[in-house]
Amino acid sequence: MNGFDVVMVIAVILFARLGVRLVSKYIQMKREKNNEDIND
Repeated sequence: MNGFDVVMVIAVILFARLGVRLVSKYIQMKREKNNEDIND
């Protein structure tokens, strides 16, 4: 059970990092799109 908990913690950390990366990339794309709209 202890080993399983460690695996779960590692999986959660990896998913969290991936989610943060996707969200930051999405926000950056959205920001660039808004800037383009303003420039046009």
